Amino acid sequence: MSSQDSGQAGEKGGKLFQVLSGGALLLAVLGGLTLLQRRSEYRTLAEETETLAIQTVGVIHPTPETGQEDLVLPGTMEAFVESPIYARTNGYLKKWYHDIGSRVQKGDLLADIDTPEVDEQLSQARADLATAQANAHLSEITASRYAELLKTDGVSKQEVDNAAGDLAAKHAIVQSAEANVHRLEEMKSFQHIYAPFSGVITRRNVDIGTLVNAGNGGASQQLFFLAQTSPLRVYVRVPEIYANTIHAGLGAHLEVTQYPGKKIEGKVTRTAEAIDLATRTLNTEVDVPNRDGTLLPGGYAQVHLEVKVSGSRLQVPVNALLFRSEGLRAVVVDNNRKIHLRQITVGRDYGTSLEVLQGLDAQDWIVLNPADSLEEGQEVRVQEIAMKGAASSPAKPQAPAQGSNK
Repeated sequence: MSSQDSGQAGEKGGKLFQVLSGGALLLAVLGGLTLLQRRSEYRTLAEETETLAIQTVGVIHPTPETGQEDLVLPGTMEAFVESPIYARTNGYLKKWYHDIGSRVQKGDLLADIDTPEVDEQLSQARADLATAQANAHLSEITASRYAELLKTDGVSKQEVDNAAGDLAAKHAIVQSAEANVHRLEEMKSFQHIYAPFSGVITRRNVDIGTLVNAGNGGASQQLFFLAQTSPLRVYVRVPEIYANTIHAGLGAHLEVTQYPGKKIEGKVTRTAEAIDLATRTLNTEVDVPNRDGTLLPGGYAQVHLEVKVSGSRLQVPVNALLFRSEGLRAVVVDNNRKIHLRQITVGRDYGTSLEVLQGLDAQDWIVLNPADSLEEGQEVRVQEIAMKGAASSPAKPQAPAQGSNK
């Protein structure tokens, strides 16, 4: 019985050891699998983090322009002559004769000013002149008598000289009084406001009873604005790259929105003969006839200068450029998804887009809305953006390959 019990106990101990060994091995396998899974998850997370750290940018192609055309620039129409009309005397506006929109000829009466103070000053000055003339006449009689008495030794030579000096002083007083009268007469004549040239009244800033002062003491003292509207001046800013082709006598025509399809002929009359340092443009004046008054000063016009612009020219949106301290830059992505800050030369400004003369190619991929943090050689992910109304370039290349993210 003892041997049988010992055998059963040994058999049970062996089975227990096998169970415990199997459990430990299972735990070891499960632990290894868990470590391998976590390692794979860590590797995947690291790869995803590295992929997400690469910035994604939208890219477009520059838009090619037509091969040859006139130089088209925005311009502002201005009156050939425009002048504010001021009062030259003090008083109250008595009456005005022309309102805004009135066409007047040179010398037409525009307004009358009531000048009571000037009238009284003129009366006083005339009275002073009469007094001075009377005193001068008395001095002249006295000097004549003394000159006759000197012949008979009735008076001394000193008394004759005193009388002659007094007469000269009285004549000077008369001349001063006459000058004062003339000055006040001129001021009184300024109570009538006349048109200095033929044109149209564009502003009237006063009404009957308004107190006006002499001179241009401020905007409130301007009585009228008079403009000569035929011909009109149109000023355009020509980019520096085209400045050498602009000269007096060059043909031009205008297009305005209120007369679609109509060409208004003109010509270049003068240029500033100097490049503006702030805008790097040449200020150019184009004169156009306006006999019927259809063109209005202050209006906007598209000016076509008869300068044939040819060569490879591209357009890019203004939000595809970086404004850096070293100059204007475009961000270009190469086939390796590396970015490069490309220096460009800008031509005409179309408002929402710019003409690029140098620095880009039609096959280049440029970044739209580039961030200021982008640096030379930085790796990016690209996403092509379709531009509405953009002309597609021939043989358009594919966007730079994205590569594998795993």
